[in-house]
Amino acid sequence: MAAKGHEVAIERVGQRFGDYVAVDDVSLTVGGGELVALLGPSGRGKSTLLRIIAGCIAQTEGRILFDGASVDHLPANRRGVGIVFQNYALFPHMTVRENVAYGLRAQKWKRDDIAPRVEEMLGRVHMAQFGDRYPRQLSGGQQQRIALARCLATDPKVLLLDEPFAALDKNLRFDMQIEVKRLQHEYGITTIMVTHDQEEALSMADRVAVMSRGKLEQVASPTEIYDRPATLFVNQFVGSSNILRGEVLGSDAAGCLVRLADGAAIHAADSKNMQPGAKVVVALRPEALVLSDAPAQGARPGRIKAVLPLGPQVAYDIETADGSALKAIVTRAAETKLRAIDTPVHVAPLSPAACNLFPAE
Repeated sequence: MAAKGHEVAIERVGQRFGDYVAVDDVSLTVGGGELVALLGPSGRGKSTLLRIIAGCIAQTEGRILFDGASVDHLPANRRGVGIVFQNYALFPHMTVRENVAYGLRAQKWKRDDIAPRVEEMLGRVHMAQFGDRYPRQLSGGQQQRIALARCLATDPKVLLLDEPFAALDKNLRFDMQIEVKRLQHEYGITTIMVTHDQEEALSMADRVAVMSRGKLEQVASPTEIYDRPATLFVNQFVGSSNILRGEVLGSDAAGCLVRLADGAAIHAADSKNMQPGAKVVVALRPEALVLSDAPAQGARPGRIKAVLPLGPQVAYDIETADGSALKAIVTRAAETKLRAIDTPVHVAPLSPAACNLFPAE
């Protein structure tokens, strides 16, 4: 079993391809046994950074360190890194057992040790009965399990996952996410995962590193990323938000007071040192809105334009008096009737703390 707790440090790493900057001055430390997700839109430097860590690409600048020692001089096959790709990368002409054994043979394990190790790993990913099959005879999820077994068999210091579940359907993807999280915890192996799926990152990672245009926008726990996004990009990429534009009036005991475009006023708990007169954006998660039938302090009048039942919740699309649209998600009590389309309603933030404030771009 892999040694627990190998730290990975990325120090001011940059990567240029001609005039194109793929990775821009990225610094990040991944603690031993931690799972960090690199999250962001496609083409924003995530996979390039992963390949730099693996040794597949030599970075233009900066350093990669494992446990405080630079690995920049080591080729990929000597860094002790295991990689699982989106397309599994299994050898089609080899059986399942031969695929899992491949890395062990490459590392020159003793012949007598290889077979028991292969059987051990197949058992860990619940694929022991499929050892004699070929990849073409397996489902996508089964192939992914074999790719993971082959990767973990060699006791890598660091596990790198590059969009590993993107090719799987929703239910299978969820099963594999649970399986990888279980194995990662069981092995205590430091793991860095690239994904553009925000739900995947928030559910699996200990910390999430949001990337845009080759830069790190924010590195934090999943709850902090969602509740307290550091930038408007993070706020809009992770989860859904209502964006309200306005101007800072000042501050009082409730927080920063913002006058919205339609003249209504709203409080945001975090002022970010905004000065009176500053143009700002107030971002509100749909579940941070409260609906009421009667006027209430701080509430804006509107009408229901669409109703989307979501089992225990209901999503409402609301048109306010100035013609802007708001999305609200509310918990549905059992046997409660849904609000009908075109019904008048009043909508207000749950609290000033639910209002995330950003400078207008």
